Amino acid sequence: MATNVKIDKDEKGKTVDESKYRGMIGSLLYLTASRPDILHAVCLCARFQSNPKESHMSAVKRIFRYLKGTIQYGLFYPKNENFSLKGYSDSDYAGNIDDRKSTSWIMSIFSDCLVSWFSKKQNCVSLSTAGEYISAAFCCTQLLWMKQTLADYKCSFFENVPIFCDNISAINIAQNPVHHNRTKHIEIRHHFLRDCVSKRKIEISFVPSQDQLADIFTKPLTSETFASIRARLGIMHIE
Repeated sequence: MATNVKIDKDEKGKTVDESKYRGMIGSLLYLTASRPDILHAVCLCARFQSNPKESHMSAVKRIFRYLKGTIQYGLFYPKNENFSLKGYSDSDYAGNIDDRKSTSWIMSIFSDCLVSWFSKKQNCVSLSTAGEYISAAFCCTQLLWMKQTLADYKCSFFENVPIFCDNISAINIAQNPVHHNRTKHIEIRHHFLRDCVSKRKIEISFVPSQDQLADIFTKPLTSETFASIRARLGIMHIE
């Protein structure tokens, strides 16, 4: 998506064929199972299926043009004996222009390969960027499930699985048992992360913004940054 464009309901825009728009979104959502690089753009456009406008259709057509130019790209899983498990979490603070709610984005990487990715719009409006704590909590539950699944295959050597987050406040909340005034809006179930950190099941670590791989899911990026993260996630040209 273009970095200088913000998509909203566009209530004054010209209405387009709703059935056609929904069909295009449905096809793209199916494709995100193997092309996570389009997840952010597709999920954003999917919010406007009830009353799509020309601006939304233009954004969808831009995704199809990108896919046409990268039709040979896909996820590549090379042979790797370096068994490791880690997660990345991020959120777009007040990213929804209409209701100012944030969206959580997480990804899980096993043996340096992207194996799962997930997005969920948060139920409440975050009062600060510390809302990334909620995203980290979602990532924690996913990693624990993967850890248990791997244990069923006799891969039980994953201890203190790292979650990489680029928000210092979220890391401090997870590591500090003191109740913070700015976390009163966070539901109790999300503090499950703090319990896992204290029991050393999960380790939450800081990652610089330039190394935050989840950025490809949270916001439009420049072509150079987008291509760099896409390659690091293993999405490449496949002959």
